[in-house]
Amino acid sequence: MVGAHLTTCTSHGVTLLSDERRPGGVTFAFTERTGGVSTGSYASLNLGDACGDDPARVAENRRRALVALGAPGLDGRLVNPRQVHGDHVVAIAQGSPDAVRAAQEEARAGADAVVCAAPDVPVLLCYADCVPVVLAAPGCFAVIHSGWKGTIARISRRALRLLCEVGGVGAGEVSAYVGPHIMGADYEVSQELLDRFAAEFGAGVCLPKRHLDLGAAVRQTLLEEGLRADAIAACDASTATTTDRFFSYRASGGSCGRHGALAVLPGPLSEEV
Repeated sequence: MVGAHLTTCTSHGVTLLSDERRPGGVTFAFTERTGGVSTGSYASLNLGDACGDDPARVAENRRRALVALGAPGLDGRLVNPRQVHGDHVVAIAQGSPDAVRAAQEEARAGADAVVCAAPDVPVLLCYADCVPVVLAAPGCFAVIHSGWKGTIARISRRALRLLCEVGGVGAGEVSAYVGPHIMGADYEVSQELLDRFAAEFGAGVCLPKRHLDLGAAVRQTLLEEGLRADAIAACDASTATTTDRFFSYRASGGSCGRHGALAVLPGPLSEEV
């Protein structure tokens, strides 16, 4: 397996971070905030539907993101969880209309990760400082939302194990991509929370002045589950200091849009549209 990496590209006016080699046949991307139709604090490619933006603009932004991903016309099959900072993972093993509808309903009831082994079922999770993670393996993928609660609950481990089970793959076949999030230098937390992370992950996730490195905790979780270090790629931009590219809840004082992590297994429907 060639090591994982992330590069920036522009597709249909939308800026994406991705691995153009499509690991395991998976097309995925982390979006930036340009290329959409939203305005004000949501400008411009806000993909979040629970932050106060005009729903029609969010729908158009999502349509544009799917086109940029190479999945036009699959809006109705999109699985987009209501994220609740928990550790529930939705699994999609096949792509019939009933199965997709059931997965959409389960996801909207509350989930923070989706494992998919079905073609033409795009998955979107949204972020504005929390850690986005995409796992890609032959014929399957997972998209994960890992805030501090999900990180300490090791939602990445839960999603990885389910991915291996549903996709029939081993951890050594998985590539992992850690997207844009608030970096440790910008993420000050309480001493109590820092101590909890130190007890769970070791002192390596703790930085001076009560700062916490969530990305390091996610990477450690994946390494402990058997991923090789060169199979994990990470974006090194902090959302809190690159607000021209990404949304940051902390830097904006709580009023902002959401960038996304999108993934799909291209199939017959993708080829038709």
